[in-house]
Amino acid sequence: MQRILIIGAGKSTSHLIQYLGERALEKKWLITIVDVNIDLARSKVMNENMHAHFLDISDIQHTEEAIQDNDIVVSMLPAHMHIPIAKLCLKHRKNLVTASYMSDEMKALSKEAQMKNLIFLNEIGVDPGLDHLSAMQVLDEIRNEGGEILEFESFTGGLVAPGFDNNPWQYKFTWNPRNVVLAGQGGAVKFIQEGQFKFIPYHKVFRRTEIIEIEGYGKFEGYANRDSLKYRETYGLENIKTMFRGTLRRPGFCRAWNCFIELGATDDSYTLDCENMSYRDFINTFLAYHPTDSVEIKLRQSLKIDQDDVDLWDKLVWLGIFETKSIGLKMATPAQILQKLLEEKWKLEPKDKDMLVMWHRIVYRKGANKFKRELSMVCIGEDEIFTAMSKTVGLPLAIATKHILDGTFIQKGAVLPISSDIYNPILTELKHFGIEFNEKESPI
Repeated sequence: MQRILIIGAGKSTSHLIQYLGERALEKKWLITIVDVNIDLARSKVMNENMHAHFLDISDIQHTEEAIQDNDIVVSMLPAHMHIPIAKLCLKHRKNLVTASYMSDEMKALSKEAQMKNLIFLNEIGVDPGLDHLSAMQVLDEIRNEGGEILEFESFTGGLVAPGFDNNPWQYKFTWNPRNVVLAGQGGAVKFIQEGQFKFIPYHKVFRRTEIIEIEGYGKFEGYANRDSLKYRETYGLENIKTMFRGTLRRPGFCRAWNCFIELGATDDSYTLDCENMSYRDFINTFLAYHPTDSVEIKLRQSLKIDQDDVDLWDKLVWLGIFETKSIGLKMATPAQILQKLLEEKWKLEPKDKDMLVMWHRIVYRKGANKFKRELSMVCIGEDEIFTAMSKTVGLPLAIATKHILDGTFIQKGAVLPISSDIYNPILTELKHFGIEFNEKESPI
């Protein structure tokens, strides 16, 4: 009997656990789900081949025992927590799967994993993950047919589905709220455009956007995401003239979000004594003193928001930043205070449906002709538990786990899902779950 250990039972695990659980009896898998929230872990159990246990991974002894007792570990922990898990997997010769970006520390473990005949498969969620699978399949197809890739753009967005986007921001949390609040703060955003290297500092990221339209779903705005340059090597596009990866939101979101960046409300580097502070006080903290002007007037003046800029102002007012409601924290960074407010306002309600949107644009030359190929995928969630985010993160993870246990993935070491032996079977099976890309191509 093969044994699977799933560490973490949070929001993005619903489809992962359901997929593995539905196959547990047939495949003779024994699945153990561990989490610090034992009730949450127990709620995921589906049959007698599944068990839930409490586990705090800071308890090294019990974490090591859990890993030792299984054949493969699916780590749904935050990215910075994977390395201790990976080292224990090495020690006890266990395979590992994660949805997180592969760190330098993980790469450093690759040689030892190869020597021990193990696969540590990383970046096999949605972004990163499904973006790699879908992009590499098309890029390889074009190259195999003699095409030369000239430009590559890729955008992904976790949003709320049409009909449920019932707030001025047209946004609700479907992913880790902290990551949303701190987006763009991992150093200067880097990409290459028409052969020129571009760098966007944090305070400019949300003001440098482009509009993308997806048939049937309208317009989105995309902002640059992290370091796009490293994907030239990952995708075998070292000589490409344009390489750009970004995140999608609905139009108007980025300009409004930039208000908080300009204020300093997304800063996570220091703490405020906010025990007796309201959200109105919090905003006023960043504004100049004036004996008579209101917080609203000072904010308009500071951010140069015109009286007729109704859409932007409605977004800010709707969030409740001018209300005298107590924050309810003793000590917190500005980013943590803002996150608390947003979690109250951008919460996915029980009957809400989310939406995951992915879009690629590839320009290539074949012979004397140039072509543009666009790929788009839209996935709509079922409810606040079985979300589109959970589906597009969890199913690639689950299918990959199955293939590793079946022995069909032959690569060893720290691996990315960018080869045909990995992306083809996963993409083929994802079609059965409605995760499929629409393609259209036109000459340029």
